[in-house]
Amino acid sequence: MMDLDEVDHNILRALMSDARMSSKALGEKLGLSQPATWRRIKRLKDAGVIKGRRLLLNREKLGLGVTVFLGIKLATKGRVSLEDFERAVSAIPEVLSVEHILGLYDYRLKVVARDIPDFERILRRRIMTLPGAGQVEANVLLSEERRRGPI
Repeated sequence: MMDLDEVDHNILRALMSDARMSSKALGEKLGLSQPATWRRIKRLKDAGVIKGRRLLLNREKLGLGVTVFLGIKLATKGRVSLEDFERAVSAIPEVLSVEHILGLYDYRLKVVARDIPDFERILRRRIMTLPGAGQVEANVLLSEERRRGPI
């Protein structure tokens, strides 16, 4: 774990609100020189604190108006079945995230679709045919609020 001072925290907060901000603009905002800001950002990247920058897309404008969270319990368990499931589910383009979890289900998936009939097609033809897929529970996202917090 890396020790972060107040300046590091301020840099991270600023980049979380606008990851496109240049080191010059960030330095001006925080009262640092551009080289000092750049060195701190590089140190945070090199230490793995900053893992990258992401492009956020508007799924609705792309025609993907439905988001569903799936809980999947595998019918069989073992190292091979976990690896087979993870490899197969990662190849489905509509699956945005795959989380191996502890609890009632083995995996939680975030799936996007054009609409409910499209989601049903994805569920029947892709999700339910995954190796080891057993019990599935679907939760449709009604609304989403983005919260920008420290982490």
